[in-house]
Amino acid sequence: MSIWRRISDFITSTAIDAFSSIIEAVRTAFEGDPETRRRVAFSIAMIALSAKMAKADGVVTQVEINAFNDIFHVPPQYQDQVTRLYNLAKQDVAGYEAYAAQLASLCGSGKPNCKMLEDILDGLFHIAKSDGALHDEELIFLGTVAEVFAIDEEKFDIILARHVGRSQADPYLVLGLPRDVNFETARKQYRALVRENHPDKLMARGVPEEFIAIANRRIAAINAAWDKVEKDLKAYEHV
Repeated sequence: MSIWRRISDFITSTAIDAFSSIIEAVRTAFEGDPETRRRVAFSIAMIALSAKMAKADGVVTQVEINAFNDIFHVPPQYQDQVTRLYNLAKQDVAGYEAYAAQLASLCGSGKPNCKMLEDILDGLFHIAKSDGALHDEELIFLGTVAEVFAIDEEKFDIILARHVGRSQADPYLVLGLPRDVNFETARKQYRALVRENHPDKLMARGVPEEFIAIANRRIAAINAAWDKVEKDLKAYEHV
């Protein structure tokens, strides 16, 4: 059964009066199936926090909605239910910090720098930059969500660097490398990042298949950074 069918069936059978009630209902409904709970919670986290962030700069634009749809290709028969969730989260007076904390408890590992929560943050960055810029209000939003998710400043900066234009991004930061790194250490780090961010790895930790577009962009950013670092270090070795 697809994740969207599960979410649709769940929403249809759940009384909704506020988005927070959805989050708690997910915890109860999938208590005996933690893998499905993580997948459902992940998707609901992206829906809720996307809606909240879209309002962070004061207006929800069609470009931001399109960016969400770019991440999640929701089948037409389930689109109404997803739109219903999106609008409910957008209109809810509850603060996004509370959502982030509740959702982290559902799909996070409970440890700092949880990979699944990094995936959510990465998706939010994709939506935030969809209008061509990361606005101050959006960066504050993203930084606060990172704090709630227990994603440290170094990890946050690495994720941020991946979403800066390729010509502007610091390739060493994208790869999490110090400036004085040697070639072999840098290559090992690059290969480890490629393995860690392979789409199969994301799916193994519960990320829905529809989110793989983000994984592919992440790999592209890592590869682009490595191209620059590799040339830089090889040139340095021949000086």
